[in-house]
Amino acid sequence: MSTPYPFTAIVGQDDLRLGLLLNAVSPAVGGVLVRGEKGTAKSTAVRALAALMPEVSVVPGCRFSCDPVSPDPACPDGPHAEAAGVSRAARTVELPVGASEDRLVGALDIERALSEGVKAFEPGLLADAHRGILYVDEVNLLHDHLVDLLLDAAAMGASYVEREGVSVRHAARFLLVGTMNPEEGELRPQLLDRFGLTVEVAASRDTDERVEVVRRRLAYDDDPEGFAARWAGEESALRERIAAARALLPRVVLGDGVLRQIAATCAAFEVDGMRADIVMARTATALAAWAGREEVTADDVRQAALLALPHRRRRNPFDAPGLDEDKLDQTLDEAGPQENNDGDDQPDPDPDGGGDDGGGGGGVPPQADGDRTPPRGESGDTPSQAPEGSPDAPGRSTGAEQQPVASAEPFRTKMLSVPGLGEGAAGRRSRARTEHGRTTGARRPQGALTKLHLAATVRAAAPHQRARGRSGRGLVVRRDDLRQATREGREGNLVLFVVDASGSMAARQRMSAVKGAVLSLLLDAYQRRDKVGLVTFRGKEAEVALPPTSSVDAAASRLESLPTGGRTPLAAGLLKAHDVLRVERLRDPSRRPLLVVVTDGRATGGPEPVALAGRAGRLHRSEGTASVVVDCESGYVRLGLAGELARELGGTAVTLDELQADSIAGLVKDVTAAGRAA
Repeated sequence: MSTPYPFTAIVGQDDLRLGLLLNAVSPAVGGVLVRGEKGTAKSTAVRALAALMPEVSVVPGCRFSCDPVSPDPACPDGPHAEAAGVSRAARTVELPVGASEDRLVGALDIERALSEGVKAFEPGLLADAHRGILYVDEVNLLHDHLVDLLLDAAAMGASYVEREGVSVRHAARFLLVGTMNPEEGELRPQLLDRFGLTVEVAASRDTDERVEVVRRRLAYDDDPEGFAARWAGEESALRERIAAARALLPRVVLGDGVLRQIAATCAAFEVDGMRADIVMARTATALAAWAGREEVTADDVRQAALLALPHRRRRNPFDAPGLDEDKLDQTLDEAGPQENNDGDDQPDPDPDGGGDDGGGGGGVPPQADGDRTPPRGESGDTPSQAPEGSPDAPGRSTGAEQQPVASAEPFRTKMLSVPGLGEGAAGRRSRARTEHGRTTGARRPQGALTKLHLAATVRAAAPHQRARGRSGRGLVVRRDDLRQATREGREGNLVLFVVDASGSMAARQRMSAVKGAVLSLLLDAYQRRDKVGLVTFRGKEAEVALPPTSSVDAAASRLESLPTGGRTPLAAGLLKAHDVLRVERLRDPSRRPLLVVVTDGRATGGPEPVALAGRAGRLHRSEGTASVVVDCESGYVRLGLAGELARELGGTAVTLDELQADSIAGLVKDVTAAGRAA
């Protein structure tokens, strides 16, 4: 086994180390989510924590790590007789992003369960992680069905395996630690709330600190054991401090005044539910124990808020996590006097929190860009004009680039989906064959059996019972009798936006509305677990503003900063989108694309620009790419060019008004596929 990098040798990253150590002192805090750019020691710190965790006492031979003092009465390896426990190191179990459901929760031997009536159960990673650490690297890329299982286990402290009337339950209480790069997408809100604390990490900009990081890493790579030996003293001292803090924790007093500050802080920042209050209380208690004190102070509450609240105050996926420290200090001051008075000076029941709830939080590195969504409203620059001949143009277009305008407020969009039945990654957009969903039939298993179709299995085995010499009540089942259930659910798609940023779109109110529509579709893509990409075209060429990614908020950020102006190279935009889709088909052939072209349909620049755009559209149609054209044309005179483009693409055209879910226009369900309308 390789020697882990010492925890005490990590340079800087104070918030990361503190968040992990508080969970080592009090696992009831609920774990920690580490957010940050790549190469910032996230995984290194988590793996190094395992060496500092106190040992656990387990029942000898129990595969589920039962505590000998209070063994789980429902343990599949039980019941356990009274026996002395054996001590071992706390485990750190890593959950791979691509793990199967059976690998996570364990698997039953279905054949033996049906034929012999025995619960032959092979434990999974949740059983291995019981009373230890469950570590998920790139947790934001975890498949939805695994997220659902993690949520259930975290909520109930147990894992349940249910297969056609045969069930197994075992305890699964673990410290959940996840790391992620926000550029690759955000977490589902339910899983995000399950992490007790969150910390933001970023590479240091201090030259001396960066030099020390490189020096230590090179020394470790040259001689891991020798490097670890040089830090053994610091590691031992830190391990003893954790043990002392754990012993002190039950004696720490959480006074009524401190509880009032916690409640006032959570109310002021309008966090959902009561979990934030509980996590803050546990974190503040752990902070006091870590400092060697038996009483929680206001400083503990402040630090607990900076760790427990930033990820809980987000209102939509495009909000950057963070906490306004001025507002936090004011709230703590207003609620603070209650701790030391005799009850005469009651705090204002509706205190004014003051300040704006945004920006980066203290105790975590501030966000470089502040809130992801810029303020709405009109900027002061002169709106560009549409090309000559456009119904929207008051005069001739200058072709000059205009400054970005803010988007209109997003709205709930209608459902756009790819027709047919796919087999892509689980999501919430288009129909697909999936591991989860309603059962539609049965087939012979290809590889390991994952979802048994009981009725089909019984039908396959029934005609052979006499030949197999059945004499008892049990059904004689062979491997060839087993049938896999085929299920239909929903998949996530690749939604590629092709956005017209030319001069014909540059009228201020018009471009603001267009950005609001695309932002609304991006929000819908986030909720439906899609990958997104962004291609823009203006002037003489098209560019890939954002390659396909799971980070929908990155696409929203690029959209907000999108300038406009110049000619309309529509064909270039469609051809650039074709190149992007061609590469993505090689990378992920099972994920079906949905092309969303946002334009008024006009094409200018070069010889025969309209005919060239039509040929580019037919190229997409010939490859079966599902498409929709969002018609942005406005004014009294409408040329219907977007509708013509939709016909060339073999897709559907919808106006901005029709895109809204609450509009009176007919519901758009399926985007017409290439060849379907022909």
